[in-house]
Amino acid sequence: MKELFHSLQQRLNEIVVGQGAIAQGLIVALLAEGHVILEGVPGTAKTLLVKLLARLIAAEFRRIQLTPDVLPADILGTSIFDFNSRTFRLRKGPIFTQVLLADEINRTPPKTQAALLEAMEERQVTLDGTTLPLSGLFWTVATQNPLEFEGTYPLPEAQLDRFLFKLVVPYPEATAERQMLENALAGFEARHLDQLDQLNLEPLITVEEVLAARQQVRQVRVEPVVLDYLLALVQASRQHPELLLGASPRAAVGWLRASQAQAWLEDRAYVTPEDVKAIATPLLQHRLILKPEAQLDGTTLPQVIQGILAKVAVPR
Repeated sequence: MKELFHSLQQRLNEIVVGQGAIAQGLIVALLAEGHVILEGVPGTAKTLLVKLLARLIAAEFRRIQLTPDVLPADILGTSIFDFNSRTFRLRKGPIFTQVLLADEINRTPPKTQAALLEAMEERQVTLDGTTLPLSGLFWTVATQNPLEFEGTYPLPEAQLDRFLFKLVVPYPEATAERQMLENALAGFEARHLDQLDQLNLEPLITVEEVLAARQQVRQVRVEPVVLDYLLALVQASRQHPELLLGASPRAAVGWLRASQAQAWLEDRAYVTPEDVKAIATPLLQHRLILKPEAQLDGTTLPQVIQGILAKVAVPR
């Protein structure tokens, strides 16, 4: 099973060059049953990565382009009157899928953003008083642009906390970008994936195997000293003098699950402190809030996170 996921990561790296760390973060989140925010400037293959990953695990994929005029019913669905049967019929929205891409989530108003809350946390949707379960795989990846703030609606803390990771997608390095240009000369176009037979985009893993792998991840052993270390990091974030808001209990549970997934991908049956530290930045950087005076001093969240990791003693 682990070999399949290693092959999956390798395949993603072959097609989307220069974003290996982001691909690994997505796979860790998928195994840990956690949703993801992808933040990056336009054109850095955010949508392509998610679309490819959904295809390679044979999952149903839907994309919602979020704009200021998108309504909750456009995501969840609504009841429509059937004149033939003289009854109301439920028309399900795009959220009833396995992999959901919420593109530019910060461009849609809070009321529409909130439509995702129940689905992300409880894997169900309530419409007209009826609760409908979502797919067992249900996984949301949201994208946002970090540069354009006019006409955007920043996600509230309660919704940000429902995302396991925030992965910041960088520009590719020069060698990777050159390879991307050579691929373009050879005929690669992301919008024409269905026509690119040479890519061999046959699924490598099934949805059932992803669900089985998630169960294996939960069996990865966590020693009491490692659990205490993780808890000490969470407590340190709440007591940090430069932070207005630290990690939540939900963040602690997500940290535990993601550490297990990280260890599982590394072919280990137990979690080490290095696994906990490896995912600290993507897990915390969207949850912590700096105090205004810290922001004025030029302090950044990655600096605070690294400071917390350096301050808390690593168990031996």
